[in-house]
Amino acid sequence: MPKITFRLPGNMDKIVDGANGTSLMEVAKNADIPGIIAECGGTLSCATCHVYVDEEWIAKIPAAGADEIDMLEVVPDPRPGSRLSCQIQLTDTLDGLLVDVPESQF
Repeated sequence: MPKITFRLPGNMDKIVDGANGTSLMEVAKNADIPGIIAECGGTLSCATCHVYVDEEWIAKIPAAGADEIDMLEVVPDPRPGSRLSCQIQLTDTLDGLLVDVPESQF
């Protein structure tokens, strides 16, 4: 069961357990992570589950698909580690994953 650290605005960390096969967005919603709105529920149509994957972890996560890349074009402050948390499926290899939650989704 991978542990995920969500770094909230103000550098406050919230560490939660995630289950393999679930999306990072589902873990965030179940843990009441503030800032992860997830309006579309993970259907890749809103970009309100945007996170910044820590630089150390970017290469360990499968690359974003074309649809995700298109959706990331509408986020307010995209960065190299920008991802939609609904598109990141948890596995044991992501134990210790660190993601920053943006100050605002929109």
